[in-house]
Amino acid sequence: MAAAGKAVGSGALETCSLDQILEALKLLLSPGGSGSSSLQITKHDVLLATLKSNLSALEDKFLKDPQWKKLKLLRDEIARKAEWPQNSEDVTWNFTSQTLLLLLCLKETMLCLAADFNPGKPNPRTPEVAPALSPDALSVSQQKTVQSILQFVVTLGVCPYLLPGVGVPLRCRTEFGAVVQDVVCLDAAPAAPRRLYASCRGLLNVAQHASLGSLIFCRHFGDIAAGLCQLGFCPTKRQALTPAEEVLTEEERTLSTEALRDMLDQVYQPLAVRELLILQGGPPQSCTDAKTQVKCRAPAWLRRLCGQLLSERLLRPNGVQAVVRGILEGAGAGAAGGRDAEATAADWKKCDQIAKILASCPQQSLSPESYYRDICPQILDLFHFQDKLTARQFQRVATTTFLTMSRERPQLAAKYLLQPVLAPLHRCLNTAGKGASLVVGTICGDRGRLSRCIEDVFKVYVVGNEPLTVLLDSLLPVLGLLFLLYCFTKQSVSHIRSLCQEILLWILGKLERKKAIASLKGLAGLDKAVPSLHSLCQFRAATHGGIMITVKEAISDEDEDEALYQKVSSEQGQMEHLGDLLSHCQECGLAGDFFIFCLKELTHVATENEAELKTKPFSNKSLLELEQHQTLVEGQERKLLVLQLMAVLCERVSEQIFTNITQVVDFVAATLQRACASLAHQTESTVESQTLSMSMGLVAVMLGGAVQLKSSDFAVLKQLLPLLEKVSHTYPDPVIQELAVDLRITISTHGAFATEAVSMAAHSTLNKKDPEEKTEQQQQTSHESYTDVAQSHVKQEQSHEKSPQTGLPSSAPFIPKGVSEPSTAANQKPASITTEQLQEVLLSAYDPQIPTRAAALRTLSHWIEQREAKALEMQEKLLKIFLENLEHEDTFVYLSAIQGVAVLSDVYPERILPDLLAQYDGGKDKHTPETRMKVGEVLMRIVRALGDMVSKYREPLIHTFLRGVRDSDSAHRASSLANLGELCQRLDFLLGSVVHEVTACLIAVAKTDREVQVRRAAVHVVVLLLRGLSQKATEVLHLFNLLNDLYLLHRGVCGGPIDVQAPCQLALEELDEIMRNFLFPPESWRKIVVCLDVSQGLEEAGRTAAGHSSAQVPSSRCCPAASCSSRC
Repeated sequence: MAAAGKAVGSGALETCSLDQILEALKLLLSPGGSGSSSLQITKHDVLLATLKSNLSALEDKFLKDPQWKKLKLLRDEIARKAEWPQNSEDVTWNFTSQTLLLLLCLKETMLCLAADFNPGKPNPRTPEVAPALSPDALSVSQQKTVQSILQFVVTLGVCPYLLPGVGVPLRCRTEFGAVVQDVVCLDAAPAAPRRLYASCRGLLNVAQHASLGSLIFCRHFGDIAAGLCQLGFCPTKRQALTPAEEVLTEEERTLSTEALRDMLDQVYQPLAVRELLILQGGPPQSCTDAKTQVKCRAPAWLRRLCGQLLSERLLRPNGVQAVVRGILEGAGAGAAGGRDAEATAADWKKCDQIAKILASCPQQSLSPESYYRDICPQILDLFHFQDKLTARQFQRVATTTFLTMSRERPQLAAKYLLQPVLAPLHRCLNTAGKGASLVVGTICGDRGRLSRCIEDVFKVYVVGNEPLTVLLDSLLPVLGLLFLLYCFTKQSVSHIRSLCQEILLWILGKLERKKAIASLKGLAGLDKAVPSLHSLCQFRAATHGGIMITVKEAISDEDEDEALYQKVSSEQGQMEHLGDLLSHCQECGLAGDFFIFCLKELTHVATENEAELKTKPFSNKSLLELEQHQTLVEGQERKLLVLQLMAVLCERVSEQIFTNITQVVDFVAATLQRACASLAHQTESTVESQTLSMSMGLVAVMLGGAVQLKSSDFAVLKQLLPLLEKVSHTYPDPVIQELAVDLRITISTHGAFATEAVSMAAHSTLNKKDPEEKTEQQQQTSHESYTDVAQSHVKQEQSHEKSPQTGLPSSAPFIPKGVSEPSTAANQKPASITTEQLQEVLLSAYDPQIPTRAAALRTLSHWIEQREAKALEMQEKLLKIFLENLEHEDTFVYLSAIQGVAVLSDVYPERILPDLLAQYDGGKDKHTPETRMKVGEVLMRIVRALGDMVSKYREPLIHTFLRGVRDSDSAHRASSLANLGELCQRLDFLLGSVVHEVTACLIAVAKTDREVQVRRAAVHVVVLLLRGLSQKATEVLHLFNLLNDLYLLHRGVCGGPIDVQAPCQLALEELDEIMRNFLFPPESWRKIVVCLDVSQGLEEAGRTAAGHSSAQVPSSRCCPAASCSSRC
């Protein structure tokens, strides 16, 4: 019987065509009934009637049409071999069974056609002719038919029988899915598990053909995987159901499990990962939309199963890449990702989630070490993708995963991640131990691996920017080699130069200050224990801008001069490159600390005993004496390096090297120590004397008021007391001795008492204009400035012409605030106010009579405008007076106070403006709304007075007004918006990066604020922005984003209150004008004269005095300038 059936089937396969099967499938897809009714029950009836009608039409076709007899025989043969029941009271199952049978017929037919196909050999004479097409290939229309049938099979045969939480429910997909869910009759035989098993097995059988399998798995892999998970792994009830046919056997469950694993192994792995993640689901989410049904959370057994299957995908070869692609490809990963891929690459949260997945060891792994051993090489491969879009995403994931692993398991990360990454650098350092085994011309460092190593280090350390201890410790041993590589790239053109520089700057900035100084010592050659490149190894340029390390020929003993020259020039180049590197480290303070370290080393140079080097000849030395001589030579070499390094630092690093008072104090302390050491060894020089005077003058400047000192700063300054005492006792110059004593007194009293010598030293240091004068003249000027103090107090004007350093008031025991502006005292007019006048006006500022008080305030404002010194000395008290009068209710008084604060802020904006901003930003509990409005007027007057200098304070002003927009008081919000608009005008609408914050704030306020006046103020600021930016609005505001929001906003607001419609109409008109000029720019005509013979034209232009273009050119090639307006 089986043989007969096989014969029948084989005979039918030989004669049955694909067109008949596809025609039968189209017949099942024929629409029927009427779907115009909107009632749900009518839709159900129409769907059932259509399915019945199509099944009846198919059977009639089989019975009445003789041409379909062979297809009927093939279908009956496959149905006889099928293991599932085809007949049921449920129409949907009958329809699903018939479609599955026809799909199996299609698969068998296509397999037979492919087996009988024998393409001929290609004709070498016509290689451009396409090869013969296989007869089992489906056209585009045929593929659409098959896809429609597959959708019906999955929708009617798989999805309705999935348990809640398994897969995506039909109701959550489409409206038709909800209809199908209600049409399926689950009570009719066969049972739901049987139907699901038959559908999944049938689809997998059809998928054995390659082209049909691609159509199935491309769209329906998730539903089939959900069905197989439920069939193979869903827990069964303890008691067996009756009848027995409704329960799957153990063999069928085992077959489902094996089919699931085989399917997962066969498909595209990122697709399998993505579908398993969808099956696994996430935390339960609530939905407030009544029309949307809340999806049930996946059951626990399914979540555990999907986690296990995902771990198996990860542990496979190239599993890391599959997991990353599976998560990222949905957002546009790959070469065709476009903007979606860039957005995904910028999504740090998603990269963090992937990193956590990859860094956590799954349960299937034997141990964390075995897991890291298998996974880490794949993570490192993510750095080396060539495609740009894919590389950006994968490199970000790899960097995040690298850092996560280093943070969670630093020892394993150091062994399996950091060692492989840094292996090329360590391999270059290991050549130092080979010695004589090095062969000339050997390449020690592979050109490709060394460049790739630098790129990987940059991606992990600099781009990742997380200073973990394991990362810093791993990079320290190869820091010297990286610096040498940086020095070599500075001499040539290589893309590695910037990478090396960024790596060095990153680690020097992230290290602790002591370790950073020690590392710089090694880079400068002061620490010989730092690993470095072998003396016989050298860097050489490779192809594509790469670097390789080769072995050079050793220099013979006869060429000692050449070896010495190469060593000296190499050290000089390294010092210069180190200076360039430190010039980028000034803001963090590292350059200043290293400069102070070099100054301390310079102290040892000053105390060097030259007599120690005058020893016996080499012939009369013992071995111990030779070792001592070698030690002395090395010490002398170190001192030469220090001097060379100091010279480079003084040349390359700017005067802003010191960033805090501690560094300045350390600098002065090092200078004083060197001076004391020179005095002890009687080696004082003119340069050291000048440096000592300069350092002490620097301390005097700090104590004189140029820097606002705190109590903690005086604690730092107290470390100078022992050194100043030593200088006051041992230094031969009496002036410096006196200044040292006075500085000690001022530091000890925290500035409460200061002598006139300290003030004179500070002023002399600030006004010094020619530092290259002869030392004798400087000392004479210094003596005169300190001894003629009394005369300078009596005759300030006359003595100022002779000695500019003596123009200070005598009554001040301390340097006045104007010391940072030395020209203030020199520019004072002879008719200055007296102390009595000032005190009288200050008392009048508190007079109860309004005219007297207002007049006093205006007088103080006038004195500040005239830069009266006595008034400027009391700036803090004057500010307090003006701010107190802001609270006055009389207009004359508080307007005078506003004017006074504005004038005072024009003189000292850096000191007063932050206090005003804080007062304006304060809440109702600190200041009344009226006071805050007055402070806002003060700020606007300051903005107008500053003019172009307002750009310096752009950021604090804009942020203060933006915070004021969120105030609870509507009047304050409107005032902040008005101030913001005027500030934008004063800034000439150069808002920089905050333009997005401003526009977003304005849009939000205009949309959501409850007060009409606030919304109108916001729209008014928008009008000012558009009017000021004009054509730049399309560039600054990003035409396709913010301008669109502004247009929609104003269109929506125009229908609101009448008070808001007017500014909205103005904004729309501005937008209309901008867009018209942007889309249809005005045409401009201009005359262009082209001279084809350049040399002849230049000679003629030189001989011609007139400016017209009368160059002699061939008439056939260029027309005269007078008639070329329309042709050239």
